[in-house]
Formats: sequence, structure tokens, C-alpha cells
Amino acid sequence: MNLHVAILAAGKGTRMKSARPKVLHRVAGLPLIEHVLATAAALKPQTTTIVVGYQAAEVEEALLRHCGLTFVVQEPQLGTAHALLTTEQVLGHARGTVILLYGDVPLLSRATLENLVERHRSRKAAATVVTAIVDDPGGYGRIVRSGEQIARIVEEKDASSAERKIREINSGIYAFELAGLFDAVRSIATENAQREYYLTDLVAVYRKRGMNVETVIVPNADEIRGVNSRSEMAALSRIARDRKTAELMAAGVTIEDPATAYIDRDVTIGADTIIHPGVCLEGNTTIGGGCEIHSGVRIVNSAIGDRVTVFNHCVITDARVASDAKVGPFAHLRNDADIREKARVGNFVELKKTVLGEGSKSMHLAYLGDATIGERVNIGAGTITCNYDGEKKNQTIIEDGAFIGSDSQLIAPVTIGAGAYVGSGATIREDVPSGALAVSAGKQRNIEGWVDKRGKSRKSDRKR
Repeated sequence: MNLHVAILAAGKGTRMKSARPKVLHRVAGLPLIEHVLATAAALKPQTTTIVVGYQAAEVEEALLRHCGLTFVVQEPQLGTAHALLTTEQVLGHARGTVILLYGDVPLLSRATLENLVERHRSRKAAATVVTAIVDDPGGYGRIVRSGEQIARIVEEKDASSAERKIREINSGIYAFELAGLFDAVRSIATENAQREYYLTDLVAVYRKRGMNVETVIVPNADEIRGVNSRSEMAALSRIARDRKTAELMAAGVTIEDPATAYIDRDVTIGADTIIHPGVCLEGNTTIGGGCEIHSGVRIVNSAIGDRVTVFNHCVITDARVASDAKVGPFAHLRNDADIREKARVGNFVELKKTVLGEGSKSMHLAYLGDATIGERVNIGAGTITCNYDGEKKNQTIIEDGAFIGSDSQLIAPVTIGAGAYVGSGATIREDVPSGALAVSAGKQRNIEGWVDKRGKSRKSDRKR
């Protein structure tokens, strides 16, 4: 279809008060520009060009995972028309239509872009502008019409008092035919309050030349809201999260308090799962059906199976929890922790790079790192896999059906055989054969009368 996308992302964002490029600040868990790229990708453009400027190298590095992006640098930054002109080195010999977007406008929908392309092409327009009608147009360029047709766009600083009363505003999002576009951009003067090259002036240029300019009005002005401050960023994050929770509830998820649910855009949740208040679900997290996620839980880039219960105040990052397992409260799963079906992780238990096999359980106060734990294993309270020897991490293997007594220390590398028992308080430095009992403490010795003797001794000390 000869469709191209150009995204303007060169600005510093002075009002953000940040050393970080504005387009890399996050809305609903993703950098601003990632939202824009995802929406643009739905159009399947032939090319996508990013105009960078402030901290250009940082922006490019942040987007390395995307294939097929082309970056051009706008320096100095002399306005939106000048920014578009920098794409000529990529699009100067291209044919078709270019869609101009902004890296700090994250809520634009796929449907709006599709409507923009369809109207632009069906009306054989030279340019098509996305507009909105708002109650408070302050700060936006106004759409000045002649009858039904757009005549020009006037920036607020250059608008008359009558023009400032116009409620139809310019979004800055356009479709342009590439034929003759860059020559037309070069004809724009800087006769405005900002002494910059305004892309809005191109509308008047085209109309004077008798070329067709169209508009598409978005029904919800939130789609075209940009981010210029941290308060605006928070407001757009709330809108994005409200959209996400509404989408999930429509699909059969119970969210008890949507106002306190922080659920990122790419999170997926199955039907009949219940999300309690104050839950954070981030990144590429997937949660199956019939789960219950209690208050205070944070899950990041993790996969949760069906019918899983996660009790209060657990942190799960880069981990997997299989169906019918139970986790928490106050558990910490991280760095490829792998909880198998019907396993149980309890209070103040931390797992790191550890497999906890089907039906196994660790219920209290344990650290299990760099371990492979088989099926139906019981891990007693206070157990530690001592995985670090001062130079490298070592593996602990606990085979099926083993029983690890409370307050045990397993000094890796070590293997506990199938069905073996480790006595409470044991420090295990050597492998334990299958079916064996391992103990390391000496025989218990009771000292008769010790308490009375201690009491007499303390009383004698006080007299001195």
C-alpha cells in the first residue's frame, strides 16, 4: 500500500525536569514511544522512521529490539515542519502516504489511524488532519474552517481572540502524500511568534494551491493528549489503566477495586480470576483462569497457571507458577523460580533459580537458591541451600519424596537422595543416599541442676 510512518521524538521535554528523554518515560508500564510504535505497527507500514534529537543515542539504544526502524537526527530543532523535513533522507524517493505521529502521544488507537488512512485515500487528499472537539482548547492550535472545509490551522499564540474561541483543535497527527511534500515544507516561512517552521502552515499552503485537505475528528480527545509534564504522564497512565481494567472485566476477570489495580498493557488474565485491591501486574505477565491474586501482590514478567492462589504481599519476578499451586503470604519468587503443579510456597520463603517439584512444599522461613527439588518433598522451616562458596554459585539437588528437617543447612554442591531424611538442625556437606537419615549434631546431653546452680551464681555476683 506504500504506507510509511514517521514518529517525531526529538524533544527534550523541558517541563519534565529530567535528564532522560521524554519519550522514554513510562505510561502504564511502557515507555511513551513504545505505545506509539505498537499502534503504528498495526498499519504494517513499509518503513518506520524515528526523528531523534535530545539524547538521540539513548533513544536509539532503548529501541534496539525493534527491527526495521530508521533513525534520523534533527539538529537544531526548529519546529515540526523542520522535523518532518529531516525524514527526506529516508523518504525523499519513496512513494505513497506518510503518517506523521508523535512519540509522546501514547493513547492513539489503531481504529483512529485506520480511519485516517481510509479517509485520506478515499478522498484523494494531499493532507488529512486528525482533530478533536474539546471544552477547553487552551494551548492547542485551532482548526479554522471555510464552510465545511478546513482553511488553515492557527497556533494559539498567533490566534485572534475570535479564533481562540474555536473548540476544534489540531492533534498534530497527519497523513501526507509524499509526492511534492518536501518541496512544500521548504516553502514554509517562520513568520510566527515562535520563529519556528510550523507544520500547521502546510494546510494553508495546500489550500492556496487548490489541493484537497481533509480532517478526521476523533470522538475521544484523550487519544490525542500528549505528555509535557509528570502530572500529565500520571493522568494518561490512569486512563490507560482504566482502559485495561475495563477490557479485562469485559472478558470475565473480577477486579474488586479497579482504581487500585496497576495492570500493564501487555498483561493477560484468564476468565474467572479475581484480582483483589492493590495488586500490581507488570510487563509480559500472564495469569491463567480461576486464579485469586490477593492484595499487595506484585507480579512482573511471570507466567501464572490456572487456579493458582497468591496470598497477600508476595513479589514474583521472572518466575513461573504452575496450575493449582499456592504461594505466600510474604513469599518472594525471582530469577527463574519454577513452582510446579500443586506445590506450596509459604510465609517468608524465597526461591531463586529453583525448581520446586509437583506437590512439594516449603511453608516457612526458607531460602532455596540454585536448587532442583523433586516431587512430594517437604522443606522444613528455616532451611537454607547455601549456594555461594565465595566464588561461584553451586547446585543443590533434592530428589523425590525427601524430607528436610527444620533449620537445616545444605552446603552446595550436594544431593539429597530420593526418600532420604535430613534431621532438624543438620548441616549437610556430603551427599545423602536414597532412604538414609542424615544428622550432624552430637548426642543430646542434659545437665541436671544447671538452672539452680546458675541462679545461685547470679545471686552471689549481685552481693559483690
